[in-house]
Amino acid sequence: MMDKHSFYRGSCLCGSIRYQVDKIEPRMGHCHCSMCRKFHGAAFATFGEAKVKNFHWLAGKNLLKSYQADNDTVRQFCSLCGSSLTFKPANDTGEFIEFSLGTLDDDIDLKPDAHIFTDSKANWATINNDLPQFKEGRE
Repeated sequence: MMDKHSFYRGSCLCGSIRYQVDKIEPRMGHCHCSMCRKFHGAAFATFGEAKVKNFHWLAGKNLLKSYQADNDTVRQFCSLCGSSLTFKPANDTGEFIEFSLGTLDDDIDLKPDAHIFTDSKANWATINNDLPQFKEGRE
């Protein structure tokens, strides 16, 4: 299903960082790894994907802070309100940017298509849908 909008806007909780996505790629998923759970303070984190050329910081890029984990993944967040904004895998090619779908200000027509890192799922959380489940990443 194609998105109806020509672009989508998103922001952090305090609104100091704003971005625009011209096209959201269809691959998006719920990540249950322990790092995403801790970073988002939730049972899982839901990420969308855009080509880097289709993702634009509109305001507050200077307020972004990065956390590089021991496994070389990088998470960006707002230094003022702490909102989780982006994720970069250790094997990043630079072609795509993964962003937290919860930070979008606009509705989208696309839906997440998978649960990943389900072996790390919180024992108190239940997956209640029929999306494909991957014990680790999709590959």
